[in-house]
Amino acid sequence: MNGSGTAPAAPTPAPRAAYRRLSVEERRTQLIAAALTLFAHRAPEEVSLDDVAAVARVSRPLVYRYFPGGKPQLYEAALRSAADDLQLCFAEPQTGPLSERLAAALDRYLGFVDEHDAGFSALLQGGSVAETSRTGAIVDGVRRAAAGHILTHLAVGSPGPRLRMMVRTWIAAVEAASLIWLDEGKLPAAPEVRDWLVDHFVALLVATAASDSQAAAVTRTALELEAADGPVGRLARGVAGVVTDSGHLLEPGATGGNHEDDEDHQGHEAHEGAAGPEAVPPPPRTARSAAPAGPG
Repeated sequence: MNGSGTAPAAPTPAPRAAYRRLSVEERRTQLIAAALTLFAHRAPEEVSLDDVAAVARVSRPLVYRYFPGGKPQLYEAALRSAADDLQLCFAEPQTGPLSERLAAALDRYLGFVDEHDAGFSALLQGGSVAETSRTGAIVDGVRRAAAGHILTHLAVGSPGPRLRMMVRTWIAAVEAASLIWLDEGKLPAAPEVRDWLVDHFVALLVATAASDSQAAAVTRTALELEAADGPVGRLARGVAGVVTDSGHLLEPGATGGNHEDDEDHQGHEAHEGAAGPEAVPPPPRTARSAAPAGPG
C-alpha cells in the first residue's frame, strides 16, 4: 500500500525477445562452432553428437538433420572451417621486411594453435576414427596453401624445385614445432617460438642460396629490406659463413686424423679471423629483442 491507500502497480514485464528461426547456413555454422569448441579440448573420437547438441542447445535429431552422415560428416565440416581459418594465418600484405611478415603470420598461426589446442593436434596428427581420405586432403591443402603464401612473399613467379622444397620443409617444421609446443605445455613462450621459426626460415633460405641461383637472388632481395646490423642480417652472415667455409670438412681424408693439416687449417683460420670482425661468426642470441644494436 502506498500513502494514498492503493496498492502500487505491478512492474511491467520486459518485452520478450522475438524468436528468430536460424537459416540453414546459420544453423550449420552454429553446429560447426559447437563441434570446434569441443574438439579444442577433446579428441574427435571422444566427442559425441549428444555433446555437440548440448553445447549448441539443440536436439540430437536436429544435428542429424543438418549432418545426416553423423559425426564423420560433422568432423569433416569442422575441419574445413578450421582449415579456412588456418590458411588465412599466412595471408600477409607484401610490404616491409620479410622477417616481419613471417613474424606476423606466425603470431596468428600460433594464436590459432593456442586457441584450438587438442583439436589442432587431433586434426593434424590424424588417427581419428572420423578421419577420411577427404579430411587428409583438406589438411594437405592447408600445407600447400601456406607454402603458396610464403612463395608469394618471396616474389618468385616460377619457383624452382629447390626453393619449393625449402619452403615446404619449413612449413613442415612449423607444424611439427607447433605440435611439440603443445606437448611441452606451450613452453617456451609463443614469441620465442615465433622468433626461432623466423630464424629457421632465414637459415634455410641462406643455406639453399649456396647451391641454388634462384634462392640466392631471393635472399639478396630479402636482405635488402633487413637492417644489416640487425638480428636477421647477422644471422644470414653467420649461416653464409658456415655454408661457404666448411667445404674442407667434406674433402677426402678430412676425418682421417691428419692433425698436421688440421693445425695448418686452424692457423689459417686464425690468421683470417684477425683480419677483421666480419670473419668471426656472430655469437648466438637468445631473444630477438635482446640482440645488440651494434655492427656484427
